[in-house]
Amino acid sequence: MIALLCGACICAAQNKAVALAAPKEQMEQEAKRGSGMNAKQVNAKQTTREVTDETGRHVAIPVNVRRIVALAPNLAEIVYALGAQDRLFGVSNYSDYPSAAKSKPRVGMPVDPNLEAIVAAHPDIVLITTQGNRRETADELARLGIAVYATNPHSVESMLESIEHIGDVIGATAQAESVIKNLRRRLDVLQSKLANVPVARVFFVVGESPLISLGEHTFIADALRYAGAQSVVHAKQDWPQISSEEVVRLNPDYLVFAGSGFGGQDSTAKQLAELRSEPVWRELAAVRKGRVVVVSDEIDLPAPGLVDAIEKLARQLHPNVFEDAAQHASVRQFSVSVRVHAHLQRAVSQDSCAEAIACGR
Repeated sequence: MIALLCGACICAAQNKAVALAAPKEQMEQEAKRGSGMNAKQVNAKQTTREVTDETGRHVAIPVNVRRIVALAPNLAEIVYALGAQDRLFGVSNYSDYPSAAKSKPRVGMPVDPNLEAIVAAHPDIVLITTQGNRRETADELARLGIAVYATNPHSVESMLESIEHIGDVIGATAQAESVIKNLRRRLDVLQSKLANVPVARVFFVVGESPLISLGEHTFIADALRYAGAQSVVHAKQDWPQISSEEVVRLNPDYLVFAGSGFGGQDSTAKQLAELRSEPVWRELAAVRKGRVVVVSDEIDLPAPGLVDAIEKLARQLHPNVFEDAAQHASVRQFSVSVRVHAHLQRAVSQDSCAEAIACGR
């Protein structure tokens, strides 16, 4: 009897030990499974990172961006400037600079792009801008699981910042730093030349029918300031509609047109002739004096080419500054040439004398 009880106790104890061991093993297995899931989650997190775009949106972007779609011409230009064109798999219909961008697959208009074409490009990231794309486009792409980074340039400085941000997003930081350094250097040189030059008052024509100019908080207005000019229109609205009578009243020193809508830089004479044939425009002193400038359409885009347009506009608005600089450079070059020539003559003369002595002449 006692033996049976002892045996029963031993069995009970063994069963209890097994029962206690089972949960422990189960917990260890669950812990292993849990640690495996955490590792997967960590790996997933390591493939993406969160950034804040220029509109304040939080965006999870891939750590390694291999495929890019740019939904505005300035964004495509920036990608090319950063040397990432081989990763550009879609551009908007108006993307034509540099010329190589014309061969990239088109995904529709900036305002209303083809979402199916964008999805078919399998982008890691889509670049958009507040200057030409809609917020709805960003939201629709986000719902499709596509990362969208938005830029919001309103000045020359913010254009440079956009280049920096895009460089960071697509993994081209060093290239962005190099591009920005070069552009800043050119702008600094320009500002130095124009430091003591009176500011030119200009009316910038964004559109002719209806007549549209620009507000004081646009990147083009800021570009004018870098070129030694200021818009005579002081409007809070970015692209205000102006009457021709109001332009006459404002009496600008220059009329400035963008080449994209008016036949390019070579059409200045034609543009001036057309203005002089219209009753209202020919009343302007700027038209009578022939102060009409047609600049490159690069001035319409917040991209590296904007600095090219600023430099060209500055030369047209302030030709004397650049002519004087060219003359000074020419004088310096001539002076150096004269000194070098005189030095060579002396050297030749000395050599001739030495040769004569050696020959006994």
